[in-house]
Amino acid sequence: MQVLEKSVVVFSQNYLPLCRVNIKRAVVLLVTNKAEPLEITTENGWHISSPSLVVYVPQHIRLKIASRERTWKVPPVNRREVLRRDHYRCQYCGTNKDLTLDHVIPRSRGGRHIWENVVTACSKCNSRKSNRTPKESGMQLRTKPKAPVHPTISFAEQFWKGVV
Repeated sequence: MQVLEKSVVVFSQNYLPLCRVNIKRAVVLLVTNKAEPLEITTENGWHISSPSLVVYVPQHIRLKIASRERTWKVPPVNRREVLRRDHYRCQYCGTNKDLTLDHVIPRSRGGRHIWENVVTACSKCNSRKSNRTPKESGMQLRTKPKAPVHPTISFAEQFWKGVV
């Protein structure tokens, strides 16, 4: 792989990983003094040279400029967002056909319409579960339902899994 095809992780001033940029963009940020090298691993970076300048580009850089982080709100619990969170798969059998929404604890039994209680289910599994809890109907959820997280946090989780 050529050096110019590599990527660099960009951190905010608070040391939160923001994104990956190609090495060309990293050089521009370093040369314009908008970012600084951040050595958090012992791995080597790359030396990029031009006729008049040699720039060392590490694998991680930190922005010096203040960037206002956009505010992010948890999306509302609706069909589109629940299907997206559950990757368009039934949370009981895994099929992607004839999908509906299911309340894990039925609303008639005091279950609320919140992220932790709504999952994607095919109509067959939804009918089989009926007005019971998964335990009562002998069914098991593939994943525990939870609210979506901020995109930066999900990127950070992926990044830190790769480093540790």
